[in-house]
Amino acid sequence: MPFLILLLLLALFLPVLLFLLFYRMVSISFVRLGIPRPLVFFLFLSILVGGLINIPVWQTQAMEPGNVFRLGHVFFLEPPRVITTIVAINVGGALIPLLLSLYLLPKAPLLRMGLGVVIVALVTNWLARVVPGEGIFLNPFIPPLVSAGAALVLGQRQAAPVAYVSGTLGTLIGADLLNLRDIAQSGGTFLSIGGAGVFDGVFLVGVVAAFLSPGRRT
Repeated sequence: MPFLILLLLLALFLPVLLFLLFYRMVSISFVRLGIPRPLVFFLFLSILVGGLINIPVWQTQAMEPGNVFRLGHVFFLEPPRVITTIVAINVGGALIPLLLSLYLLPKAPLLRMGLGVVIVALVTNWLARVVPGEGIFLNPFIPPLVSAGAALVLGQRQAAPVAYVSGTLGTLIGADLLNLRDIAQSGGTFLSIGGAGVFDGVFLVGVVAAFLSPGRRT
C-alpha cells in the first residue's frame, strides 16, 4: 500500500517537477540572452500559451485538377476546384520570437546575422518536408544545431544573438515562407507560420543560443 501511494504521489508531482526544471532551464537561457529577469516568466508563459494561438494574415488559392471516376459502367468527370489555404502566424512560434529577434538585432553586426539567416534558411528549406494535408515537418534539432554552428563561425563573441536571430528568422523563412506555394498545392487548407511543424525548433534555438553567450550571472 505505501508503494502504491508513493507511485501515485510521483505521478502527480513528476509533471510539476519536470515543468519547473524546464522553466528553470529556459529562464536561464532568456537571462543570458539579455532579457530582463522580471520579464522572463511572462515571456515564457506567453510563448507556451501563444503556441496555441494562430492569427490569420492572408490566404492563397490553388486550382486542383478534376478527376475521372467510375460508377458502374458510367464514367464521370469531377470538375476542377479551387482550394483556399488560410495562412496564419503563430504567436508563440513566430510573432514573439520575431519581436525577440528585433530586440537582439543591435547586439551583433548586421552582416553576420544576415549571413547566419541565409545559412539557416537554406538548410531548413532543404530538410523541411511538406506533408500533404498536414503542413510542414522539420526535425526540431536542426534549427538550433545549424544556427549554433553558423554563429560560432560568424558571431565569435556575439555568437548568442547571432544564433538566436539566424535560427529564428532562418527557420521561419526557410521552412515556412519558402514552402507556402507547396503547401497551397498539397491540399492543405491551413498553414501556421511558426506552428506545430517548426515551433519546437524555434523554441530550442533560444535555449541553445543562450549557452553560446559569455558567462553571466543567472
